[in-house]
This record gives sequence, structure tokens and C-alpha cells, in this order.
Amino acid sequence: MPPEVHSILGASAADRWMNCTPSAQLTAGMEDETTTFAAEGTAAHALCEWKVRKALKMRAGRRPTSDYWTDEMEEFTDDYRDFIMDLVGQAKQQCKDPVTLIEQHLDFSCYVPDGFGTGDFLLVADKELNVVDFKYGRGVAVYADHNPQMMLYALGALNLFDCLYDIEQVTMTIFQPRLSSISTWTITAAELYQWAEEVLKPKAELAAKGEGEFVSGSWCRFCKARNTCRARAESFLELAKMEFQPPALLSDEEVAEVMEKADELSKWANDVMAYAQAEAIENGKHWNGYKLVEGRSVRKFSDEAKVEAAAKEAGYTDIYNKSLITLTAFEKLMGKKTFADVLGQYVTKPAGKLTLVPVSDKRPEVSVNTVNDEFQED
Repeated sequence: MPPEVHSILGASAADRWMNCTPSAQLTAGMEDETTTFAAEGTAAHALCEWKVRKALKMRAGRRPTSDYWTDEMEEFTDDYRDFIMDLVGQAKQQCKDPVTLIEQHLDFSCYVPDGFGTGDFLLVADKELNVVDFKYGRGVAVYADHNPQMMLYALGALNLFDCLYDIEQVTMTIFQPRLSSISTWTITAAELYQWAEEVLKPKAELAAKGEGEFVSGSWCRFCKARNTCRARAESFLELAKMEFQPPALLSDEEVAEVMEKADELSKWANDVMAYAQAEAIENGKHWNGYKLVEGRSVRKFSDEAKVEAAAKEAGYTDIYNKSLITLTAFEKLMGKKTFADVLGQYVTKPAGKLTLVPVSDKRPEVSVNTVNDEFQED
């Protein structure tokens, strides 16, 4: 993988700085947050790169190792490699020599000051450019449709290839295996250039200068200033105008407004609490009405091998719990085809619990009447 160098107006944060233009300069001097989720994602990306390079018979080097490696990561990175190879196979049916690039540095500074990023996988075949981004997160599904990060990657790729190939359309795919999500969106190169000139460039110019208005929204989730941002706080405190009335007394419009902000409100409250706790632990900060205490601890053995030996010496033998391995482990053990033949008849997938979500969610709507009919007795 390339070294981790970040642009103030990088592609991965484009959704934030395009919607809240002053945030880029506001957070430029703040330290990057290091989380286990980010480290896990980095490890998965490195394994993806190695597997794809091996599959394409490119120089791959030694297999990467990581403390975050799991059977799940092995399976999902295999899925990504297989998806890429299917994509290349389809391209070869239409084009004799498709061009592939992995972990490619992409420059889109002609639209975004000092703007650059890294594309996980690029494929050029005849008049089409494919841009694929691997995301290992499981928290929120990310979609390719009008995704500014993907559009910036596409512009950077066009900057590389457009002078050599007559590219007419760009297909962008976000591969998110832990959510079983493969989101694809296609736009013409002409439409992408138009968006870059009319929408992207003006926003980027404001962001580079730290100008414009602070605007809160879903893009605040990974902003380094999210814990103390006044604009974000004010947007949630607007809910106080409803005076915490019982839900049945709110108008339909007020209920819809609360629903729209509830998820982000919960995240904001958690962010504020996490910030306050970190300040108390790391810097000795005292918050009125709060104190640090030691949480509940769970007992555990310090050395299981010694526990086993001591228990056996004392005459205890029934000290093991045996259980059936998981469905995923069976599928990995047998292979998908054999698994389907031998155990497929025993696999069930019950209907998911009904959940109310925003209309922007990509899952199809379910009719309540249809669901109820399924539970009616004959």
C-alpha cells in the first residue's frame, strides 16, 4: 500500500468539506484519530491488494500480516478478489488488453486545490472506466450513487487516461462485504466533467480558504471537530422547541423532523460523552456533576493451560464445552459447492426484524399488510 499521506481536501472527506466548507481548514491542524476500526480496515486493504496482485500475476511481494487478521477477513478479501477477477474477465470479452491499476495515486488538483487520493482498483476497457473502492466497515452502508469520494477518484482516473483513451462513461462501485453490499453507479464522462466545473470546483475553492457556512449533517460523523462543533450542537438543540412533548401530541411534521435527526442526535450525544470522558481520563478535567469511577470488572483466568492442569490433577475431567462450529466455518471447511449440496437444505434465513429507516435507505420497502398476512393462520 502507498504511504498514508492525506490531503486537506482529500477524496475520503469530500462529503464533509463539500457540505460544510469551513470544516477542512478548521480541522487541518487537529491530530488524526487512531481507532481499531481504522487499523482493521488498513489491514483488510493490504490483504486485498496482495490477493488481487497475485490473481492478476503482478508483483505482489510477501503476504501481509496483521494482528487484525481473522477468518472473516480472509473470506471477505477473497470475495473482493473474486469480484475484481470477474470484472476483469468481463472486460476481456469486450477488449483485448484492458488496463488495470491497483492502489493508484490519483490527482484531481485541477478542480480541488492540492487534491489527491488513492484508488483501490481501476480498470479501463475500450470506452469505459471502472473505479472500485473496498470498504471494510460494517457500521453504515455506503452507496456509489452521486458519491463525491468516488466521483473525485473518477476525475483523478480520467486525468490519467482520458488523453490516451476515448472514455465515454465511468462506472463506480463500492464493495462493502461485511454488509453484503455491492453498490454500482454509472455516469457519462461529460456529466462528470460538468459536475466538477459547476459544483465541485466552487465548493473546493471555498473549502481551501476556510470560507462558507458551517453546516451539520451525516457528514459530521468522522469530523475531528464533531465533539465541540457549535453548528452541530445548535442543529440538535433546535429540537428543544418541541418542549419534550409526548410523541402523540406532536404534529406529523414534528415527528418526521425528530425521526430525521434522532440517529445523528444519538451519535452526537455519544461523541460529546466520549470527548468528556477522554478529557477527564487523559487531562484530569473535572466536569460539574460527574466523576470518574472504576467500571465493573469480569473475572477471567490468567493462564488457561495451568487451570486445565490443576483441575485435572484435582480429579475434574468434565471441563470442556463442545459445540457445533458456525455456518461460516462449515462453508469454509467444505467449500461453497459441497456445503450447498450437503447442508444447504438445513440453512434458513428468517425474515429480518422490521425497522423504520429514512427513505434514502436503499433497501426495498415492505408492506405491513404483506408481512402480517404471512403470519395469518389458514
